[in-house]
Parts: sequence; C-alpha cells; structure tokens
Amino acid sequence: MPEQQWILATTEQPPEWFIQAVKQYAPASGGHFAAQLLWQRGIRENTQLGAFVNSQAYQAASPFEFGQEMHLAVERLQQARDAGEKVAIWGDFDADGITSTAVLWDGLGQFFAQNTQLVYYIPNRLTESHGLNYQGIDKLAKQGFQLIVTCDTGSTNINEIIYAKQLGVDVIVTDHHTLPAQRPPVTAIINPRYLSETHQLFHLSGVAVAYKLVEAFYQTLPNVPQQPLEDLLDLVAVGLIADLVQLSGDCRYLAQLGIGRLQEDFKKTPDKRRRPGVGRLLELCQKSGDRPTDISFGLGPRINAVSRIQGDASFCVELLTSRAQERVKELAEVTELANTRRKSLQKDVAGQVAQKLSKMDLSTTSVIVLEDPQWAIGVLGLVAGQVAQETGRPTILLSTEVAGEQGSNSSSLLARGSARSVNSVDLYQLVKDQAHLLHRFGGHPYAAGLSLPVENVPLFTQAINQRLRQSLGGANLTPTVQADLAVTVADLGKDLFLELKLLEPCGMGNPVPKLLIENCWFENAWHRNQQDSQGKKVQYIKAEFDIRDDSTRNPFPGVWWGHYKDELPPGRSDCIAELDYNTFKKRYEIRLIAVRSRTNSALNTQHAGLILDLRNQPLEKDLALTTQHSALILQECPTSWDDLRGHLRRSLHNQQPLVLAWLKPNPQPPQQIWLTLVGIAKYLGRTNQPVTRIQLLEKLSINDQTLLFGLRSLRYLGFNISRQDRMLVFTQHSTIETTQAEAAVEKFLAAVREEQFQRQYFAEVPLSIIEAIA
Repeated sequence: MPEQQWILATTEQPPEWFIQAVKQYAPASGGHFAAQLLWQRGIRENTQLGAFVNSQAYQAASPFEFGQEMHLAVERLQQARDAGEKVAIWGDFDADGITSTAVLWDGLGQFFAQNTQLVYYIPNRLTESHGLNYQGIDKLAKQGFQLIVTCDTGSTNINEIIYAKQLGVDVIVTDHHTLPAQRPPVTAIINPRYLSETHQLFHLSGVAVAYKLVEAFYQTLPNVPQQPLEDLLDLVAVGLIADLVQLSGDCRYLAQLGIGRLQEDFKKTPDKRRRPGVGRLLELCQKSGDRPTDISFGLGPRINAVSRIQGDASFCVELLTSRAQERVKELAEVTELANTRRKSLQKDVAGQVAQKLSKMDLSTTSVIVLEDPQWAIGVLGLVAGQVAQETGRPTILLSTEVAGEQGSNSSSLLARGSARSVNSVDLYQLVKDQAHLLHRFGGHPYAAGLSLPVENVPLFTQAINQRLRQSLGGANLTPTVQADLAVTVADLGKDLFLELKLLEPCGMGNPVPKLLIENCWFENAWHRNQQDSQGKKVQYIKAEFDIRDDSTRNPFPGVWWGHYKDELPPGRSDCIAELDYNTFKKRYEIRLIAVRSRTNSALNTQHAGLILDLRNQPLEKDLALTTQHSALILQECPTSWDDLRGHLRRSLHNQQPLVLAWLKPNPQPPQQIWLTLVGIAKYLGRTNQPVTRIQLLEKLSINDQTLLFGLRSLRYLGFNISRQDRMLVFTQHSTIETTQAEAAVEKFLAAVREEQFQRQYFAEVPLSIIEAIA
C-alpha cells in the first residue's frame, strides 16, 4: 500500500472573544479546543456559533424554498387524496432509501389509508438494483395505481418515467442524486441539486427531501394529520447520518433534532416507545441513541445489511414504523443476523481484494478497478470504501452476472458493482464520462453504482484511469489522514469529550475531530478475535491498550479496530485518534486511526529489500533468484511475531535474504483435528506403535503448545503417554476424569482456533507491516 501522509490542520488561533463565546457552551473545560476547531471550520461569528451549537437558534428553510416543483407536488398529492386515487411510494434499499420510505409511509399515511390507498415498493438490491424499473411499474399499473412518489431515487430514470406516463401513471420524484441534463417528464421533481450550492437545503439526503415534501403537505392541509410532524425526525436523523451527505445547514439542524427524539424515545420502556423496532435495534448493538455514532456504527450498517445479504429489504420499513412489539422484535433479530453475515462476507471479499491489490502497481494506477465473478455484490461498496481510504485512490469493484434485457429473451454477461471515491475526486463525473461503455449507472460524487458488459471492463479501466490522470495534471494520489488538534494524554477524558461534543452531529464537511498525540507509547496491549455464533470463523480483530506520554502519570485506554496488538510500534510513537465514550464499558477511550514510530528505525532502512515476499505462489518460478542469493526460505507459516523475528535474526546473522514462501492455510475444523488426534491415540494404543512429536505435528498441522493441550486432554480421557528414546508411546486405561477432560478439550480447541487465526493473519499481512515489526 502507498505510504500514508499525515497532515495537521492549520493552527491559526481564534481571537479571545470567540474562545469566551464558546466557553459559554463548555464551561467545565474552557472551550479552547472546541473554539479552535470551530474557527478552523468557518464558524467565526456569534450568530453562526449560536445556530451551529444550538438548534433552537437556527432558522430552518421553508419546504417551499423548492419553488414551483414543491407546489406542483403538493397539488398532485391533494388531487390524489380528493379523488381517492391509489398512491405508491417507490423507495430504495439502503439506509437513506429505507428511512425515506418510512417517512413517506408514516407522513403520507396521515392523508391516505395505508395498505389500501397507500403502499410502498422497495426494489430488490440483488435482482433489480437502484431506481425505477419496468417490471415494478407494470405491476403497480395493473393494480390500479395512478401516482408514484419516489424517494432517494428516480432523477435519471427518464425512460422508465416515460413508460409510466404511457401507462397512465404520474410520477413525483424526490431525490438528492445527480440530475439529468434536462428536466425529466414528471409531475414534479424535488431535488436540492437544482438549488445553489450555498443554499441551506443543498446537501439534503433522500430522507430529508422526503421529509420536506411531507412538511409542505402538513402546512397545506394542517387539520388532517393526527400525528405531529416532529415524530418523523428520528427517522430523518438515521437516514441523514447513515448517508454520505454534508451535515450543514438544514441537514445539521434536522439531525440535531432527530437525535434528540431518538434518545427521548429510547429512554422509555419498550411498550411505551413510538418506534419499538428502532429501540430493539439499539439494544442489540448496545447503543443508546444519543450519539451520531450510534447511527453510523449501529443502526445504519444494520439496515444496510439486510439488502446486502437478502436482497429484499422491504420489511425494514415495517421494522422502523410498526408498533407491534413481538413483530418488530423478530424483525430486529433478523436484521442483526443479516449484519453478522454481512461482516463475515465483507471480510472474505476484502481479503480477496487485498490479494489482487498486492499484484498491482499502484504507482501507475489512478483508479482501482477490480473484477471477480465470485464476489458478493451486496458488500462491494463497503470494501471499495475501505480500499479507497487505504490507497488514496477511487475504487471500483465489480462482480459478473447474467442479465436479460427488458422485453427480450436474450441475455448478456454484465459486470455490476460499486464505486467509492476519496481525496475530493468527483467519481460520478468520472464514471459518467465513460457512459458509452456502461449499461447503467447512478450516484453522487463520492459513491456510485454501475453495470457494464464484461467485455468492456478492460477498456473502461483504461479510459477512466486516463481521464483521472489528465484531470490531476501529473499530481499524485496519496492516502492522507488529517489531524485537527494536537493534544496530550493529560487532555484526554470527560471534559475534552464534552467540549468536542459541541461539534456533533459530525459527518462530511464536519468530520469527527481527529487528535494528534505525539511522543507517546503503548502499554498493556492485547487483542481479541471476535468469532461468529458457532465460534468458528473470525469476524474481526480488535487490539486494546493503554496510551501514555510524559504529560501525566495516568494511562488512558484505547482500541484499534481491525488490527493486531503486535502492529503497535514499540517505544515512542505518534498517533492520530478519535476520542469516544464506550457505552458498553462506561468509559472514555480513544479509537486509534493511525500510528507511526517516532524513530527512523535503522531496521526498516537497513533491511528493506532483505525480505522477499513469495507467499501464496509457486516457489519454482523464483527458485533461481533464491538459489543465487543463498536465501533462507521460510515455507512454514509462523504463528507469532517472535517466530518471524527469530528467522529474520538468523538471516541477518548469515547475511542471507529471508524468503517468505508459505502458502495460505487450508485448515480443518478444530473439532475434526481433535477427533483425528483421538483416533491416532486409539490406534497407537491398540498397536503399541511409537510416534515422534514431529509426526504428530505434521499430521495435525498444529504447533507444540497446541499439541501439549491435546496430550493433556487425552490423559484426562484415560490415555497414558510416556517417552521412550524421543518417541511417544500411548496406552489406554479405564480411568476417565470427565469434568477435567471437557475443560481440557475446550482449551485445546481454543488453542487450535487461535493458531489457525494467526496463520491466516500471517498469510495476508502486508509486507510493509512485516518489515516494520519484524
């Protein structure tokens, strides 16, 4: 991976009057850090400050700021209500689309009878993709619907809108995605992109646009609704924060109000909640609804996971809107299970993508485009986002499928997938420039979905890379991480947390503050492998530690998600982190974002190039090279950094290059390994044949320590194991200690799982980390 560049934001100090003004909102800590951040982010007047920090001081925009389009939409809805017409809400399957649908379902449900006059339609992510489609329009037309109201979709579905019109179905589009060149032939289109970029409504997401339509209808017919408009705000906050939109203007205002409603509802007992499904989801992810991160790391990923795994996410609208306790509890648990499966699937695809990336020359690549027929389409956007952040390059991941054209019996092989951007590159425009090679595409500057004929992928890859290189004018793309403030360990804690909380809700345009902590070190580091419900497959790893520096004698806790404890550098370091509150552990902690050693390690410089990485590939093709340099070839995958360091020391002593030549492990299930060990013991006990320790290790593919646990378990099961001339001899007797045996076997299985995880880790860990740590 390219080396990450660290940037510290401008350190221009705000004037004293501004610090004092901020201090009114953070009296306990003095407000200096928050003042510096707000000043950096363009909040430099008292009126701005008040409106930013206090939602009551903000003047929200009228829904009729959308002008004639909003008037046309309200008039058509009023006409439908007066005439008793049937109205269909056409939503989308991501968190913004689901919450948009739920807002229209609850909001328009005050004016139209739900399930008879009003229905909703969510396309299947895996079979239909985003936007309007002919099949769905046909179905609604045959059922007698005369009006479709889209949410979070529809702006570029020109052909489908024309088709609906031919069937006598009017369309109102509410959306926030990129606009077509000409206004589509709709009854109305409400899209903030028609407004100026400085307008306070410009950055609304799909759910917020849907809310504005409902708000306009409420204002037009104020005596009809039985439920207050504000009851929709919690849904608006979930969609806004889960989507990639800038939280400024009305976006920030609506998110502030919505989080307040979310927290207020969660504090009630489950039988008194307005949205028991949302409350149950928060309980399952151990959140309380009072933080934006409860949405971005809790609710949002879970809602998104349903369509990624199952395709059909229609039941999520019921989950968010129903008051039926038992039903929403059941739906919440289905959603949680989908999220667990999503994590596993995402990890698998990410590992495969990493393998392909390792064979690419990123120095000559501006846009990463990768394709694989086995990749699960539902998680490609998530993995593309990870890769884009790690490499500093826009990333497009594609999976192939057979797709038939509407109205045709023919089928073609399509590559379909997701694109994610980084470094302010307008990815939507880049993709749009290659429209002649595409089947379909849509999205916005930071995220897009697309499909194209498989045979066009090489030409598309070449063309989009060439286009971005031209626009960059020779500049290089580098993964960057920006720190906003320099702090010490002594600064960390409750006061700083509450001060920084003034900036919430955070998101694009107002990111979570990143703290630079210099000249620190780490103690008491350990890691945990989180496994699936069967205790087999590792879902993720998490390192925990204490951070210290010279500013205080007290350590401060922290976590590093997705990393191993040995990746923390020894000795003095610099790190960039976010300050958080762990509601589960009820403690303040840092979440590590990036770390680097302060010392310009002589090992890194001296040994660069002395480690040759031939993992997971046939050794024969590089045999001449390794023979020529009398290399030390390491073909057995290590299970600890100490193992690897020992081999490196040996190679240095002998002045040999160290060749990493182990293959990716293909382990047996731990239970099967245990049964094999028991079978061997029974056979050897029956035949009186001796066996060497090495033979057992090779047969079982485990290490010495794990074998020791296994032999101890056998002793509790009635086996006697003795040594004769470096051989192990097994005999059986009748004494079995059941309780001790069960505990010993469980220790053995846990040791096998841990060893297998370590081997998997060393099969995939980047060479740069090996060079830095070994």
